[in-house]
Amino acid sequence: MRAFRGEIRIDTVIGSALRDNPHGDPVERPLVVCLPPGYETQPMRRYPVIYWLPGYTGTALSALNHDPWLPSVPEALQRAWDVDAPPAILVVVDGFTRFGGAQYLNSPANGNYEDYVVHDVVGHVDASYRTLAAPAHRGLAGKSSGGYGALVLAMRHPDVFGAVSAHSPDCYFELCYKPDFPKLLQAIARYGGVEAVLARFLELEKKPGDLMAAVSVAAMAMAYSPNPARPPYFFDLPFDPYTGELDATVWARWLAWDPVNLVAEHAAALRGLRLLHFECGTRDEYHLHYGARILARRLTAHQVPYLHEEFDDSHTRTAYRYPAAFARLAAALAPP
Repeated sequence: MRAFRGEIRIDTVIGSALRDNPHGDPVERPLVVCLPPGYETQPMRRYPVIYWLPGYTGTALSALNHDPWLPSVPEALQRAWDVDAPPAILVVVDGFTRFGGAQYLNSPANGNYEDYVVHDVVGHVDASYRTLAAPAHRGLAGKSSGGYGALVLAMRHPDVFGAVSAHSPDCYFELCYKPDFPKLLQAIARYGGVEAVLARFLELEKKPGDLMAAVSVAAMAMAYSPNPARPPYFFDLPFDPYTGELDATVWARWLAWDPVNLVAEHAAALRGLRLLHFECGTRDEYHLHYGARILARRLTAHQVPYLHEEFDDSHTRTAYRYPAAFARLAAALAPP
């Protein structure tokens, strides 16, 4: 373990964008802020900021968890500094919902998590710390659903973020989500409806793995196919809950949010990034390496520069890959 040589603070950010969210999830959220060595002793210096988005079911505080075999997120940043990466502030965002996460999107089923990141979190950090408050010096990074959020928010907000590093990001929904649809179908059959599945999930102190996998499909529907007219959870399923037959209209709404399909619309924003990096293991359990390869081809077709890496690895325990990515991202965001 390498001791973190900077300072770690845990702030509370007021998520104004999350007020009155339908789940009743907290508006006040913890925000982990990692300050580089010298921040207190060089009061005139300003720093670029890397925003880290945790994956589905992840929280801001979980990024601090120590594992003797893998670096935590701050420890990964320290390893980047150990090889002379430029100093940067690292901010870990909390985007957790009672059903695991909202994909960092605005949704009437979850609340406005995109606005929360782009306005509330960035606004708090710029107001509270000596940042270089410009898109060229703000980067996004994340793993899995957090990698998805990093890609999509960078596409949609080039006026806020100027670089991205996505680790095993959700891409190509045909392969990464469809295989899990039967898990929710089986839970619906067992409990008598999707509302009953979610209600049972909330009742249980210990969340069993099979039910968690089923609920993850519903959580994605809350992000990609919300329906304010369908209480109590406000979403449409992309399939018939009895037969499992795909609902082409709802599924098209999901596909509209797939990063591989967003490239064409946002190619100009992507070409303007200082860094577009994404990586995945070639044995990813959610088949995300295929989505990353498709993403690379779409980017090439639209003449978007990028760095795509693959590792002989799975979806889990990938934090050893973060230090090099943090070093690359900090260099891209550093002032001249």
